[in-house]
Amino acid sequence: MQRTLITGGAGFIGSHLAETLLVQGQHVVVIDDLSTGRLENIAALIGQPNFQFVNETIHTESVMDRLVSECDVIYHLAAAVGVELIIKDPVRTIETNLLGTEVVLRLARRYQRKVLLASTSEVYGKSDDLPFREESDRVMGATTKSRWSYAESKAMDEFLALAYHKQLNVPIVICRFFNTVGPRQTGTYGMVIPRLVKQAVNDLPLTVYGDGLQTRCFCNVKDTVRAVVTLSQEPRAVGQIFNVGSSDEITILELAQRIVQQAHSRSEIKLIPYDQAYEAGFEDMRRRVPSTEKIKAAIGWQPTIPLEQTLNEVIAQFRSPA
Repeated sequence: MQRTLITGGAGFIGSHLAETLLVQGQHVVVIDDLSTGRLENIAALIGQPNFQFVNETIHTESVMDRLVSECDVIYHLAAAVGVELIIKDPVRTIETNLLGTEVVLRLARRYQRKVLLASTSEVYGKSDDLPFREESDRVMGATTKSRWSYAESKAMDEFLALAYHKQLNVPIVICRFFNTVGPRQTGTYGMVIPRLVKQAVNDLPLTVYGDGLQTRCFCNVKDTVRAVVTLSQEPRAVGQIFNVGSSDEITILELAQRIVQQAHSRSEIKLIPYDQAYEAGFEDMRRRVPSTEKIKAAIGWQPTIPLEQTLNEVIAQFRSPA
């Protein structure tokens, strides 16, 4: 039986990943300090014979050393995420991402464990060379804009992971997630779909930032998890970076309109300037579209769940009693 360690496993993606791996017959250990993860995400797993939850930060190296020594593969998902959190707490963002990844990689080297590193489409920054390809140049904003601290910290995670692979032979695979969405995602830190859905089911104004014409490509978490698990099991993926996401674009304004329609909401849509939503001088990307040619060639993966279904799943979650 394969033993798997998931850092940040009580989070949105991590909890779905844990469920999938348990169904596959793996032994799953989740470590999460519950700073952004939630115990309710894994409540149904606690007590299962092949599941263990450790409520601890990944910076506690004595605990991590034991967990890494006992596992076969590490899915490193623990990170500070969400634009609002990044703007409000840049120290936590940078330290969590950089120092946590350094601990994971150092221990993975000690015990020669495979690491699946979760990265982000944010690393492409303000580039307008679309669709984004894994080898594309990156364009970042000024260091005075704290909005870019998350992107740069995750880019350094990638550099460090690739260095551990190249220099120290640690088997690593990097996945850049593009707007993964679905049940259990919280709008607390600025995630757009749960935030808008919560407003819609309560008949509150849907707050769309900027002019609403910025586009994103949303990928259901089940499709994302399927990609991650398959990549972790593909020997040819080691040492490689893969975009994981949908290439179907939608403007945020159209997204809000679809949510109102599917939720049968009476809400209006209200445009909020970025400076008011975040901070003065906030910079955003107009479009963020992945090329998925590389992952399709490697494992035959492509997303299969339409946005309409994903929105219905999230709407149902926010309508169900707590």
